[in-house]
Amino acid sequence: MSDTSDPIRGFEAERTDRISGYGDQRGWQASSLDWLKTAFDRKYMYNFAWGGRPIIQLPTDMAVFQEIVWATRPDLIIETGIAHGGSLVMSASLLAMLDYCDAVESGGVVDPKTARRRVLGIDIDIRAHNRQAIEAHPMSTKIDMFEGSSIEEPMIRRVHDHARTFERVLVCLDSNHTHDHVLAELNAYASLASRDSYCLVFDTVIEDLPEGTFPDRPWAPGNNAKTAVHEFLKTHPEFEIDQEINNKLLISAAPNGWLKRVK
Repeated sequence: MSDTSDPIRGFEAERTDRISGYGDQRGWQASSLDWLKTAFDRKYMYNFAWGGRPIIQLPTDMAVFQEIVWATRPDLIIETGIAHGGSLVMSASLLAMLDYCDAVESGGVVDPKTARRRVLGIDIDIRAHNRQAIEAHPMSTKIDMFEGSSIEEPMIRRVHDHARTFERVLVCLDSNHTHDHVLAELNAYASLASRDSYCLVFDTVIEDLPEGTFPDRPWAPGNNAKTAVHEFLKTHPEFEIDQEINNKLLISAAPNGWLKRVK
């Protein structure tokens, strides 16, 4: 029931009620999965860019990601997996938006060279042409990059040391999508996510796609990010799947991957 005395609260209540019903829409969910199967076959998610850099994500996931950044207001976003750098640029631009909004509200100014909010990208192999393009981008003033395996102890220590001075941390895992690798990343970095922030795990949809969808990759149904998420949650009650996000997206590369830290 909407609150007619407060249009904004009424709109939000209607939205919450509407989304809660999507979880029961089995036919719609099946149609969405069929769409995703074709999207992966046709490499649909390779068609987009953010700030001029290719970003290998679905637009729906990008939209929800900005909602999360706006709601949690992190001062550090940690991302495993860099590729062409579009996701780093997106994160940096969203943090720059928060810097701008803070300045407007306080009556201050934004200095891109001294603004505190930053993005950290980690990748086992940062290709030279991608590094060059990212470092040449205007948003590079907010981006740090570490090269090396995200699950080896020296890198884990380096990332934890880097994150120590930040107060609000958001974590995004989007590198190697095998069960063992994602579970290792969750064990290494999920604890860095602040309370009421998130540890986001991408490409959990692999579990729902047909065998053979990724013939040249080591991940497949039964061995992927979603199986790692469910294994991780068995022993980490401080995290839970944000079911509102899970329900409302329908078309997403990260079903069950929207992990909110609740304690």
